[in-house]
Amino acid sequence: MSSQPRRAAPPAHSAGVHAGRLLLRGGSVYAPSMPGATALLVVDGEIAWVGEEEGARSHLDIADDVVQLEGRLVTPGFVDAHVHLAQTGFALQSLDLAPAPTLTDALSRLEAFAETISVGSVLFAHGWDETHWPEGRAPRRDEVDRAVGGAVAYVARVDSHSAVVSSALIALRPEITGIDGWTSDGRVERDAHHAAREVTHGLRSEADRAAAIRRALRHAASRGITSVHEVNAPHISPFSDFATIRALQATDPLPEVVPYWGALFDGSSPQDFLFGYAGDLTVDGAIGSRTAALQGPYCDANTSGHLYLDRDQVRDHVVACTQAGKQAGFHVIGDRAMHEVMAGFRSAAEIVGAPSLVAGRHRLEHAEMLDAEAIAVLAALGIVASVQPAFDAAWGAPGQLYELRLGSERAAPMNPFASLRAAGVGLAFGSDSPVTPLDPWGGVRAAVFLHEESERLSVRDAFAAHTRGGHHARRCDTGGLLTSGAPATYAVWDTGSAVGSGSAPTPAGELPDLHPDDALPCCVQSVVRGRPVFTAEPMSVAKGAR
Repeated sequence: MSSQPRRAAPPAHSAGVHAGRLLLRGGSVYAPSMPGATALLVVDGEIAWVGEEEGARSHLDIADDVVQLEGRLVTPGFVDAHVHLAQTGFALQSLDLAPAPTLTDALSRLEAFAETISVGSVLFAHGWDETHWPEGRAPRRDEVDRAVGGAVAYVARVDSHSAVVSSALIALRPEITGIDGWTSDGRVERDAHHAAREVTHGLRSEADRAAAIRRALRHAASRGITSVHEVNAPHISPFSDFATIRALQATDPLPEVVPYWGALFDGSSPQDFLFGYAGDLTVDGAIGSRTAALQGPYCDANTSGHLYLDRDQVRDHVVACTQAGKQAGFHVIGDRAMHEVMAGFRSAAEIVGAPSLVAGRHRLEHAEMLDAEAIAVLAALGIVASVQPAFDAAWGAPGQLYELRLGSERAAPMNPFASLRAAGVGLAFGSDSPVTPLDPWGGVRAAVFLHEESERLSVRDAFAAHTRGGHHARRCDTGGLLTSGAPATYAVWDTGSAVGSGSAPTPAGELPDLHPDDALPCCVQSVVRGRPVFTAEPMSVAKGAR
């Protein structure tokens, strides 16, 4: 949407909110407190009014600019509650192996990609999943070496908890071969994987990292995401990324970033800018890499995964964060890991009191294997479940990854979204990008059409988890609504029911039903506090139309 306001506006990169009076009319505005809304008025970066067309006409005289929505949908901006910004930005420019139908094809793609990079550059690829390949196995180091022609290569599995690295990368840090998690075929997981990642960090400049973070945030904005939770950790990205993010936000119009650092906190010298010591503070790993900690062995391997933190460490971390006024949180997937985390939280409640934990609004990332007892603890202690519906869409169907790794009895009850909501547990949806794409409508649809039908959410509840739920997860209960007095943070969507589309329109003020056969809404514009951070196409704008 282009606009030429009558009054002088601040530069696009300046801090604060956008000045001016903007009226959007002739569309569908999703505001549950105002059913049937078709218009809204923004004044100096804040929503001043939401209502129907008759009310919109009464605001024409005060508007500096009037946007004709032509049937488009306006919603609160999405929040992605679990993102790795630098990794997402790098992934957007690296080789995605997810579409490869076979291991042989993946290696061919790797070879072709290697021919496009300059001599001395590092080759990054991601997204492979051996469970989708007829060969049924991961690439080997010798195969990667042949494909990349001696280049330094890091080829990550889709869950980002393991990778295959080239001999040239190992040559830069030979001690990796003696670290826990190394295998001679070049696959790295656990500590060896962290060490390999550290090598790649050293091969990227600060300018490279800044460009990747900017790229990721702009991509998020193009998907209607106006806020992301950056869940960084020592084994994922350097702490200095936070300073880079702040510098970018001081100069560029970008989505809001909520920073979390996944490291144990001892209670001393908390970083004021951090919302918490949470996010990818790993209690265990991932199911795909067989590193999630289970009560019993995996069905397809002689291992029960790996536990990285115990209940005493969980307890001490939660107590220290609660007393410092910071959120605590953990990456937890397997049922054994969840059992350990719940024991730690119960012990923490005995020390600081349950009301203090509820006020702290701590959070768990992924939380896929929850039984009724764990759900009750989350509800009683006010713990937010930061979850990824796209995981179920990718791996939850019968015969897919979860069932292959765990068997149907353990896989079926995973991701119990409806049970969590019924118990009063706060839900916040995210992508874990680049593990799954930044695709919020896809995430909403995945929750609405979850493989376990009894755990499905309504469109409204799933949308709320991807908007208000993300704000709730960062201890803000006023975000994610289009209502008078709220920040003008919203997205405009082409739903296929705009004027001239030929599709049956969605009733004003309602969300699309997101049927799997229908195209998902397409973002036209994303706005943060009145300032556009993404615009796909111009819309009809008039100056104070009468």
